[in-house]
Amino acid sequence: MSTGDRGDARRRAAALLGLGLLLSACTSSEADEVQAVERATVAGTDTDLAACPDQPDEPAADSDLSAVPPIECFTGGTLDLGLAQGVPTVLNLWASWCQPCREELPWVQQLAGLAGDRVRVVGVVSQDGVPQAASFADDAGVTLPGAFDGQGDVAAALGLRGLPHTVFLTADGSVAFVRTGQVTSLDELRALVAEHLGVQL
Repeated sequence: MSTGDRGDARRRAAALLGLGLLLSACTSSEADEVQAVERATVAGTDTDLAACPDQPDEPAADSDLSAVPPIECFTGGTLDLGLAQGVPTVLNLWASWCQPCREELPWVQQLAGLAGDRVRVVGVVSQDGVPQAASFADDAGVTLPGAFDGQGDVAAALGLRGLPHTVFLTADGSVAFVRTGQVTSLDELRALVAEHLGVQL
């Protein structure tokens, strides 16, 4: 092999080594991003969503929801639908990818502000990812208590498909009514609370 051929061979080897390092860096970076998303947890997520409030230690009256495992809440607490709620409760099932959910969530937040201690309002992130849900909630200024039901267990227990849905629970935890699809205004939510939970807001 001539000196020129050896030089060409070294240059090709160096180029291949450099390309290999470049490709491994890209692959490693992409893998790190995927792992970071997979490691994102409800407890480790920085968000303005409130913790879920305490519940009484007594079984709920509704057997459909009692089979749903306790759901972890952002910034603390759990939502246990196997227990009574203690006060009338509105659960809004939503996801960041759902456009009607995005449109109605500000009304649900306003309802939470009106309700005070008379009605508990909890957002249930359903069939979504932790970072996506937290990012959208923060961008939308949503601060009501938020529970994370990534697999959609609540919707499945009630035989619901798609999103959004709003579930009205009595204080004993039984389902009084389910509004399927998007609510159109705060006034509609207030009317549903009055009709199905007996509370005027």
